[in-house]
Amino acid sequence: MLRVTKLTDYATVVLTVLAARPGEILSASDLAEHSGLEPPTVSKVLKPLAQAGLVEGLRGVHGGYRLSREAADISLIQIVEAMEGPLAMTECSQSESHCGIAHQCGARANWRLINDVVADALRGFTLAQMIAPPPSSSDDMRRRPIAVQVATR
Repeated sequence: MLRVTKLTDYATVVLTVLAARPGEILSASDLAEHSGLEPPTVSKVLKPLAQAGLVEGLRGVHGGYRLSREAADISLIQIVEAMEGPLAMTECSQSESHCGIAHQCGARANWRLINDVVADALRGFTLAQMIAPPPSSSDDMRRRPIAVQVATR
């Protein structure tokens, strides 16, 4: 099963709270309350998000956190990479692979291609889209296709 970590999921939840309140400065405890997460969890996800430049922390009596830029300018790949590092579906998907059989592996090129497709899908979806209501109709139950162009080398 492929999935992002719980912390990445929680980071997205915290960011959607901030995105829904553009310009507002929310304390970690406010973020915990609005997101339904525990305060230590919120504090844990805020640190890498701030290090990645996705949120900015403001000190002082009225301090807290806010998005560092518009929600439409924050892609899901930026969130995933802030929390987990560069996207790599497999060991050989990374540019610096430490796999002992990479030089003779017949699947490596295709795993890299799949990795690129997933990265492009995450690049094409923004935090602003995460807070938008889902389409209403039978489309809710249908998966949307992802347009992919495969380049042969």
